[in-house]
Amino acid sequence: MRIFGGESFSFIHHGFFFIGTASGPNMRMAPGLVPREHLAFLDSALTAAGDLPIIFVNHYPLNEELANYAAVTGRLKKCNIQLSLLGHGHANKLLDFAGIPGVMGRANLRRDDNPAGYTVVTVDSLRIDFAERTPGGETGEPWASVPVMRRQFEPEAVQDGGAAYTVNQRCRNAQVSWRFIDNSDIGSGIVRAGDRAVYANARGEIVCIDPTNGRERWRFATGGKCWATPAISGRNVVCASTDSAVYCLDLSSGREKWRMRTGKSIVASPLVRAGRIYIGSSEGIFRCIDLAKGCLIWQYDGVDNFVETRPLWYEERICFGSWGNTFYALDAASGRLVWQRQKYTNRMLSPAAVQPVAAHGKIFIVAPDRHMTALDAATGAEIWDSGEFSCRESIGISADGEFVYIKTMKEGDLCAFSSRARAQLLAWRTVTGAGYEIAPTPIVEHNGMVLMPTTAGTVYAIDRKSGEVAWAHKLSEALITGICPAGKRRIVVTALDGTVAAIVWQKR
Repeated sequence: MRIFGGESFSFIHHGFFFIGTASGPNMRMAPGLVPREHLAFLDSALTAAGDLPIIFVNHYPLNEELANYAAVTGRLKKCNIQLSLLGHGHANKLLDFAGIPGVMGRANLRRDDNPAGYTVVTVDSLRIDFAERTPGGETGEPWASVPVMRRQFEPEAVQDGGAAYTVNQRCRNAQVSWRFIDNSDIGSGIVRAGDRAVYANARGEIVCIDPTNGRERWRFATGGKCWATPAISGRNVVCASTDSAVYCLDLSSGREKWRMRTGKSIVASPLVRAGRIYIGSSEGIFRCIDLAKGCLIWQYDGVDNFVETRPLWYEERICFGSWGNTFYALDAASGRLVWQRQKYTNRMLSPAAVQPVAAHGKIFIVAPDRHMTALDAATGAEIWDSGEFSCRESIGISADGEFVYIKTMKEGDLCAFSSRARAQLLAWRTVTGAGYEIAPTPIVEHNGMVLMPTTAGTVYAIDRKSGEVAWAHKLSEALITGICPAGKRRIVVTALDGTVAAIVWQKR
């Protein structure tokens, strides 16, 4: 924001109205998504454009690779749209998005036998030409040309919620009791204490609602964006912001009790235990903060790269990963490094987005290397490390600690493994039908149901005893970012597009 002035833009140049929006995924592994506030910006920009010819710019193609592409194309087709400019595929391509021409541009880097280069775009009142040029070389002949014209579009086929939502008609035993759309994306989870539930959004607001009806109780604005899941302890709400501060608010009123300034933006989620806050940051530091006073108790300065996840407290140790190929175990009382595991050679494979779980002397993680790993909690020694079940950062543990849950990445199946075994021992596997699945959101067990989040906005409930899918409900097109128990057969769910809803279900 400080460098570019904003994540979206619009301007008029030679009679064309250019509009650009961000496309995510924001901080979470998921399909692309035009943020909710950027949809609002797009609405205002299209109104300002009037009848001028429009060129729309977005990183993702306007198809299924962008989770809410239908919301974008629906807006563009009501106006004088000429072209969608995009990247993502790193190759020169002429595309068609249900009548909207699309042009994908190449990467400017050299790759294999393809020399470095870039695309020269020539725009006039009749057509838009695309030609390639190499540094210091001549511009080639146009490889694509898009005519400038007023386009007519066929009326969109309207279905009751769309074909993807038919699962809600099949699973009648689960229903939404209330729902609303926040004014911003929600890239983190939601937590609850009694008649208060709290989440944070990408506008930097910490929001408290009544979990029984969804009504807002209070809203507190930070100075940045919030990608952290808040923590509740007693009458305190703790959350971090990219304005480089950790906040403590009063749960009842939302009044600020204190804030602690740090050196860089914070996207990590806090853990509160026994009057202490444990939280990582983006400056190579992990902190322990006094909950009552907001003062530093200790800090560990040896973190490589930034911390994103909520840490695990287990056997007097604080455990977490960073985007520096490392998983850490610190002494909870002093912050002393007890052990660390460095196995990954590529930063993108770091165990940084997973919220670790633990039982029977073992810590369990899953990472982008698609392996599930069990570590000795005392020493960090590898007990087993397996890629047999392709998985990503989503993991969970049963209420009694006997099972560890993961999702298979290729099929979206739910797998339960024994937490006692000294090898990766599969207890049961449920075929959910979810398909390719990369959502990093934790799996939650509640009242005998294993609740599985997905990238496509569906929550699956698997009966722990039978291993069968009890119900599934699609709330959104976007990533499910949090599942929070809110009653015997009730959960409150957040999604990346700002959806907040309560799902209730009947006993089968």
